[in-house]
Amino acid sequence: MADPSAKAEGAFRTISEVAAELGLPQHILRYWETRFPQLRPLQRAGNRRYYRPADVALARRIDRLLNQEGYTMRGVQKLLAQGDAPAEPAAQPTASAPAAPAPFGAQIDALIAIRDSLADALASDHRLHI
Repeated sequence: MADPSAKAEGAFRTISEVAAELGLPQHILRYWETRFPQLRPLQRAGNRRYYRPADVALARRIDRLLNQEGYTMRGVQKLLAQGDAPAEPAAQPTASAPAAPAPFGAQIDALIAIRDSLADALASDHRLHI
């Protein structure tokens, strides 16, 4: 099979080429076609699908939103319907070092304090019903 990268930038891609490029099974792309009206590759004789460059870009965007950014199917549908889905991943701000977790002893002390306040609340509630 021909290497998809060997094709011209504007060339149509088959479903197998797009699936291989995205690392997805072909049936996922066919399923997305039923869920996203914007994703409509050309279909020729025998229902052979040919993805235009815009279709490939949209499939990449859907894949990124679902599988990398954690959107739900419905969330991606809403984003695409509103036209709010970013074409490229947002630049990640440089994050400072994460805050160090509280010492284990401090966490235990906090949990004990919560347990004691709950026990007091239950005891006072029990006294009200006697």
